[in-house]
Amino acid sequence: MTRRFIGKLATRGPRCLCIGLAGLLTTTLPAIAHVQNFDVVALGAHGGIVDGDLTAYLVRPVGDDRAVLCDAGTIMKGLEAAERKGSLNDIRPSPDLDKERPGLVARHVVRAYLISHAHLDHIAGMVALSPDDTPKPIYALPSVIDVLTQHVFNGAVWPNMADQGTAPRLGLYHYAPLKVGQADRIAGTALTVSAYPLSHAAVESTAFLLRNGDDALLYLGDTGADTVEHRHNLQDLWQAVAPLIRAHHLHGIIIECSYDDSRADARLFGHLSPHWLLHELEMLEKAVGNEKPLQGLPVVVSHIKPSLISSRQPERDILTTLRQHDRTGSRFIRLEQGDRVQF
Repeated sequence: MTRRFIGKLATRGPRCLCIGLAGLLTTTLPAIAHVQNFDVVALGAHGGIVDGDLTAYLVRPVGDDRAVLCDAGTIMKGLEAAERKGSLNDIRPSPDLDKERPGLVARHVVRAYLISHAHLDHIAGMVALSPDDTPKPIYALPSVIDVLTQHVFNGAVWPNMADQGTAPRLGLYHYAPLKVGQADRIAGTALTVSAYPLSHAAVESTAFLLRNGDDALLYLGDTGADTVEHRHNLQDLWQAVAPLIRAHHLHGIIIECSYDDSRADARLFGHLSPHWLLHELEMLEKAVGNEKPLQGLPVVVSHIKPSLISSRQPERDILTTLRQHDRTGSRFIRLEQGDRVQF
């Protein structure tokens, strides 16, 4: 059955096309001036316990076969799921490269990794693929690169596949440190990226603002709410992206919501619940300042942690809570592994 994303289309603001199992358009849009400019495939959509389906989003300009991977918890299993669902059908295999499309995408279409933080559920796919990968840059904040250098690609946990750190350095990956708020062109792509720090309990995580010309897509790694984290990282981020929303250049947001509202704030461990996600979207709305500036804005809800308790259904409960209690008019979308959406 083709997966559908149901929601009322707004008459203003960003729109999205969603593509399901057979690669078919499941949302028909009227002719509009706001062109879909970003193609996103969820290679890993969950957080926590589902190994083989951990956070990773393939992002590229529509019609462009040069992509980046926002986090890399899962790669090959996600690409195989995307292939089964038809989400990669517009990428043609090349007999001169990898004849199977998942391998082609992993090795040649993905031109760079954007790593928000070095927790295993955000890097495991990259680490596992590395012996068969092609050379790529890893874009990250310096604190994240330090963790990768010291604790992952260090010759003990894993061979040092990078160009810094413990010898022998195999040099497959080039560390490309990002400066907060500064736009850097992503090598081999049409995209630029600006990084903004997030508070994820004791760890510095990252939000990546991707730009394709004037158009933008915002991806957030793991983050807690400012109020719970006693920080102002999200407020700083909202101030940075507010002008893009005013100008109708922000096409969508990918943001985590790991737990439902039954979880106490003290046990969120640097994550969001529906209450805090809605609160932060209202803070973004205030930062923009216009009337209903988020109306129709696609918000992909990621990193939901499944429950081992049969009576619990976190995905259903989280999406229901968000849609029932939202006051911003945001359009909440849930992608499963292999699903594709265009913003």
